[in-house]
Amino acid sequence: MNEYDGRQFVGIDLHRRRSVIVRQSESGEQLSAVRIINDPVALGLEIERAGPNPEVVLEATYGWYWAVDTLQAAGARVHLAHPLGVKGFRYRRVKNDVRDAADLADLLRMNRLPEAWIAPPATRELRELVRYRAKIVAVRSGLKAQVHAVLAKAGVLIPVSDLFGVGGRQRLAKVPLGAAYVQRVISLLELIDALDAHETRFSIMVADKLGGHAGYQAIQQLPGVGPILGAVFVAEIGDVHRFADPAHLCSWAGLTPRHHESDTVVRRGHITKQGSKLVRWAAVEAIQRHPATSKIALDRTRIESRRGKNIAKIAAARKLLTLVYYGLRDGHIRALAPRRAA
Repeated sequence: MNEYDGRQFVGIDLHRRRSVIVRQSESGEQLSAVRIINDPVALGLEIERAGPNPEVVLEATYGWYWAVDTLQAAGARVHLAHPLGVKGFRYRRVKNDVRDAADLADLLRMNRLPEAWIAPPATRELRELVRYRAKIVAVRSGLKAQVHAVLAKAGVLIPVSDLFGVGGRQRLAKVPLGAAYVQRVISLLELIDALDAHETRFSIMVADKLGGHAGYQAIQQLPGVGPILGAVFVAEIGDVHRFADPAHLCSWAGLTPRHHESDTVVRRGHITKQGSKLVRWAAVEAIQRHPATSKIALDRTRIESRRGKNIAKIAAARKLLTLVYYGLRDGHIRALAPRRAA
């Protein structure tokens, strides 16, 4: 039952087991503050008390998918608060869940809420596949490092480009090691083989989902960007039209420098790194594979001679991400199109 006829603003402090819901009027008067057990039915019943089409905000924190879907199904206009934009809450002398939820509602009501993008379900599913594949690769890399560590303990160095290829494994099998070390290497190789199978399985699933994606095909024309890195860009960026231009995309990815200005003093520092780690990694990884004759590689060399290796690498990554933006937006990249003869 809605005891207030005007538009309501609802702040939700979402946790893993329980959440606090605070309802406010347009003037900021607190109408109610309740704590519920996390359950779609309980959340839906509570949001009904806010009347038709309430403005609801929750923080982009652990496990927000189900809450957003439930709220949208109930007719709420849902806003996702960016965690970095509301981190000032933690500096209050008194901090509790009700205050956190009320502050979120206040920011929304005053139109000062730093919002994060709510990815649609299809994009979330794609991200789940891409991110899980990345975790599999990271775990596998750790296992391979353990094999190298075992060999280092025995003072053994096998001169092969790929220790885990056919030739490398044949040489590895002939290395004289103690019984405990042999058993550990055998176990590690079995785990690596299992993860190889899972990585292949998820790569196929990602490729199937992106088979008809024009932007995905376009950005693979970029040197250094293949099916894996292309999938990372598509999944993490999502709807590229939410960015006004490439500069906004680079800023969102955390590839732009910090800017501190006060009166006549302006300082620009290291890159913010406030964005998708996977996008930053993919952009830097792609430019490492660029042929030396490409325009981005030449620009990187020129910048490196003046500003150093790290700054040049990040500048090249921004240039690449700029081309990724146009590829995803237009379905083709004009800079890569063959020029017509005059």
